[in-house]
Amino acid sequence: MSRTRFWRMATGTPMAVLLLGSTLSGLGATQVAAQGATDYPNRAIRVVVGFAAGGGNDLFARVVANKMSEVLKQTVIVENRAGAGGRISSDYVAKQPADGYTVLVGAIGQMSIAAAIYPKLGYHPTKSFIPLTMIASFPLILAVPKDHPAKDVKELVAWAKANPDKANYATSSPAFSITTELLKLKTGMPGTAIPYKSSNESMLSVAGGQTLLTISDGPPAVPLVKGGQVRALAVTGSERSSELPDVPSMTEVGYPEVDVTLWSGLFVATGTPPDIAAKLEAELRKIILMPDVADKLKAMATTPSGMSGKDFTKRIESDIQKFGDVVKAANLKFEE
Repeated sequence: MSRTRFWRMATGTPMAVLLLGSTLSGLGATQVAAQGATDYPNRAIRVVVGFAAGGGNDLFARVVANKMSEVLKQTVIVENRAGAGGRISSDYVAKQPADGYTVLVGAIGQMSIAAAIYPKLGYHPTKSFIPLTMIASFPLILAVPKDHPAKDVKELVAWAKANPDKANYATSSPAFSITTELLKLKTGMPGTAIPYKSSNESMLSVAGGQTLLTISDGPPAVPLVKGGQVRALAVTGSERSSELPDVPSMTEVGYPEVDVTLWSGLFVATGTPPDIAAKLEAELRKIILMPDVADKLKAMATTPSGMSGKDFTKRIESDIQKFGDVVKAANLKFEE
């Protein structure tokens, strides 16, 4: 018995019909996939932030999400999943369907720094995710209570050495912790870390006198500095911030090694269809550099980026190496 005749008898369906059905099914799947990419997005997009509302990354997310909704003609919801320095949100997004409808706002602390300091990290910033673009880069701001006797960094170092039992610092991310520990390493000042869920909470703890200092990102710091609720002693890096022109850089005050520039970016889970990831990257890069968005980012003491996903990936990998070297040199240990 011929094979074709056997299939007729066994299934009651001619082989040609089976093959034709299979072909049509394949074409249908391809057509659906193509339509999905063309129609994206056709439902709400979630932008997940790993920190509490009010912190720098939350503010970045809301600025970008508002414009995304306008440009993409779709609802964009900001969802806060705070904890573990942003790592909870990264782990969560890495496990979501890779369809472009869950976007992560990833800070350097939960991405490059976490990859450098946590050997058992459950995700990797460039293997578990597709880096789309950097939102902005920014120096950090060293702030103390407004009525503290230290008027500059060297006076703060001297005060902390004279009062080690009162020397502590607020932090909400390994990025802030490593920068503060780097300052301690270069100056010999003491300081115990006090953890908070967001940089906004860290700043408020300093404003309220619960902690001696914090090294924080600009969004929650600048308003408090300008409002006179805290005193900024320096910004990390070699240049002053355009939003705080009267505040010296760490280089100016004699600590050029404390040169740390952080960033926040946008990611989707690996496995997201390339055409959807490419569309998101292109639209987000345009959005970040739109005047109304860029101006809001600049007002938070940041430099809008909008770099390509390829360049962003290179920056992430470079930072993993850089911060790994700092942690090793300072013999720092972080609990996961």
